[in-house]
Parts: sequence; C-alpha cells; structure tokens
Amino acid sequence: MHNNDLSKWQHHHQFIDEFELAEKSTRRVLMLTIVMMVFELIGGLKLHSMALFADGCHMGTHVAAFLIAAGAYFFTRRHAKDPQYSFGTGKVAVLGAFTSAIVLGIVGIFMVIESVDRLLHPVEIHFTEAIVVACVGLVVNVVSALMLSGAHSHGHGHSHEHDHSDGHGHHHDLNLRAAYVHIIADAVTSVLAIIALTGGKFFGWMWLDPAMGIVGAIVIAQWAYSLVRQTNIILLDKEPHDTDLNEEIHKAIESDGDSKIIDLHIWQLGVHKFAAIISVVAHEPKTVKAYKDSLKEHEELVHVSIEVQRCCSDEEPS
Repeated sequence: MHNNDLSKWQHHHQFIDEFELAEKSTRRVLMLTIVMMVFELIGGLKLHSMALFADGCHMGTHVAAFLIAAGAYFFTRRHAKDPQYSFGTGKVAVLGAFTSAIVLGIVGIFMVIESVDRLLHPVEIHFTEAIVVACVGLVVNVVSALMLSGAHSHGHGHSHEHDHSDGHGHHHDLNLRAAYVHIIADAVTSVLAIIALTGGKFFGWMWLDPAMGIVGAIVIAQWAYSLVRQTNIILLDKEPHDTDLNEEIHKAIESDGDSKIIDLHIWQLGVHKFAAIISVVAHEPKTVKAYKDSLKEHEELVHVSIEVQRCCSDEEPS
C-alpha cells in the first residue's frame, strides 16, 4: 500500500463530545451541593438541631454521587484516546451511573432504618428551623435540576428514529440521569419533609415525619432499581430488549433474498452506541463493503465486523 494513511479504514471509539455540557453542569451542581451540605452541617451544630445535621449528612451522600459522576466524565475524557480500551471509554459513564444507583439505594435503606427508629423512639424536632432549611434545600434542588435538565435536553438534540424505548431511550446519558435522579430524590424528600414538619408543627402529628421518610425511601429505592437495571444491560453486554437492531440488521442484510445471517452478536459500547459482529452466508455473496453500506442508516452502529462465506449450490444457508 503506497499511502500509509490508514485513517479512512480505522474505527474510532471516542464519544466524549456529547458529555461536555453534562460534565460542566455536573461540576456546577457538585459545587452547589457542597455549599448546601456545609451550610446544613454548620447550622445543625450551631443551632443544636439534629434534624438539620442529619439532612447535611444526607446531602453528603449526594456529594459523593456527584463526585462519582464528575469523576466518570473526567476519566472518560482523559482516556478517550487510550488504545488499551479496545472499544473506548463509553462504559465508564455507565459504570458511574451504576455506582450512583447503588449509593442511592443505600441512602434509601438508611432512610428506612432512621424512619423506623424515629417511629419507635420519637425525638424533639425543631420544626421552624427544619422547615426553613427544607425550603432552602428545595430551592437548591430546583436550581440544580434546571442545570442538569439543560444538559440533558442538549444531549437529546441528535436523537435517532429507531429509538423505541421510553420516549427518551438510549439517548439517555445514564451518568447524567443518575445525578439528576439524586437531585429529584432529594427534592422529593424535601417536599415530604416540609409536609411532615408542617403537620407536626401545627397539628402535633409527630409520626408524620418518619412516615414520610419511609414513603420517600420507597420512591428512591424504585428509582435506584430502575437505574441498576438499565446500566447492567450495558455493563454485562446484554442485548437490550427495547431496541429493534437485531430485526433491522436481518432485514437490511437479507433483503437480497440470497444472503442469510448465521451468527449475530450485538452489544453496547456506551449510551446509544452499539457494536455488532455479523456472519453472513450466501450463494452469491456481496462484498463486505456492500453489506456495511446497507447498514449505514443505523448511526448507532459505530463498529461493525462482517464475516462473509460462500455456500455451495447443493447447500442451503441456515
């Protein structure tokens, strides 16, 4: 080969551009959450409010989750061109989302334990202070959610028509979504806390605070389970059940009535990024390029390997 430039034939697995805005938004929310956490911890100590101090500790778990999310984006960007990662670093963000989901689940468990303990052993609650802090926390959560939703909407700007999941589908940056779920979970607990504290202050319903804690924990646990389920599909190289890629690939390759797919493997390299290994047999096989051209409309297929075999006339392709 006279020309040593092989870039025309080489694949790249760098999908970091779509994470740029999400990374910036996550860092901003991280800083905001840290400020709120410090405010609640110091306020709890100065005002002798255990409710306030406990909420500050709860914010600490969200700080940990945002650190995981920001760290995943940083690692993805830093190692994007590292050849040791055979299919790029797209799964790092997914791993970050999985870890955040586990943290979210742990938060839910501790909320249940703490709520049950409060039901069995009621403590004095500084209602006025706690309501003010819960309202401030809710405002911070709303601002943070708006920051992250802006990055989330930007990430949907190049959606693909073959996405049939839940209206958003594989275009979700799961790492960003995990951070967003943490914010929404905290907002929900703030709303429930405001309701419970108001009921306790004006009607003496001391049981309402821990009861709302249990309700919030159940909601959080459901979100955590949903995130774990979505991320493990990618991390374990399982073919997603909510994509029609398998059917579409068969339709495109076998459209000539001669070619038959005898082996097909599809897996995800990252969010809405797929790879496929296809074995084709035909009496009059096309070139590999021709088969690949038939799949060009599927932009989500970022790496395709095709093996072509010719079968004898007295054999039928299986």
